[in-house]
Amino acid sequence: MRRQRYVPDLQEMASVAESNYLRFLRLLPDADEGGERVFAITGKTSSEAGANGDQSASQSARVRIRIDEVQPYTTMLTVQQEGLSPEWVTPPSMSVRLYHDASMAEVMSYQNQHRFEGRYQYPNPQMRLPDEKIQLNKFLADWLDHCLQHGHVEQPFSFSPTF
Repeated sequence: MRRQRYVPDLQEMASVAESNYLRFLRLLPDADEGGERVFAITGKTSSEAGANGDQSASQSARVRIRIDEVQPYTTMLTVQQEGLSPEWVTPPSMSVRLYHDASMAEVMSYQNQHRFEGRYQYPNPQMRLPDEKIQLNKFLADWLDHCLQHGHVEQPFSFSPTF
């Protein structure tokens, strides 16, 4: 039996890109070049119940969104996770371009891999999925939704006495 060739769903790709753009606008309302926002995400995980009852441990991660470059029609961002990864696993990191004229956001690189095609033959030398590009943009959507629902902005504390 021959597998059917993957055909990208352009409406779905556009919908995800537009939704991600709106998510970024909510997460970065006053974005300037060189600025960043850090979202602390904490949660509890239950360990196996011991003799004295349930025990739970707190885990935390941070998602850092940095504004690398601002141009009239585009903005380049870096989104990276800190924490919750063992030493031997590289934490997720991606570069995202916002297109202000089209109101869309697109993943440009992930884990230092650049230029994702809309469709790949499978198998391929990089072992990318046929729909790798849409999968990365959906992952970004999930990541941003998680920040919106569970994240708390870490504000740097600055004290300036007024006399």
